[in-house]
Amino acid sequence: MTYNDGLADDIRAVIGDHPALTERQMFGGIAFMVQGNMAVGVSGDELMVRVGKEAHDEAVSRPGARIFDMGPRPMRGWIAVSPAGLASDQALLAWVRQGVGYAESLPAR
Repeated sequence: MTYNDGLADDIRAVIGDHPALTERQMFGGIAFMVQGNMAVGVSGDELMVRVGKEAHDEAVSRPGARIFDMGPRPMRGWIAVSPAGLASDQALLAWVRQGVGYAESLPAR
């Protein structure tokens, strides 16, 4: 599967020159890691966001969001956001900041 290069570039622009940022090809897409923890990624045309279990229910209720599932089981704490949920720059900014903030709250790997 390929991923949306434009969305990946938009994520890079939002994250900027974060000192602990790395990128890794995974899930057939690209993942943006902060301190070795996945923050956000792109799979196809969808944004993947790691929000954590505590923020899961609120996050999945937002426009364009659904539980991220890889295989038969949904992954609580991980959200997939469709292009419709990223219709504004503010929406993308909010999702990326949430994912980066969660990754920063975890111990470095």
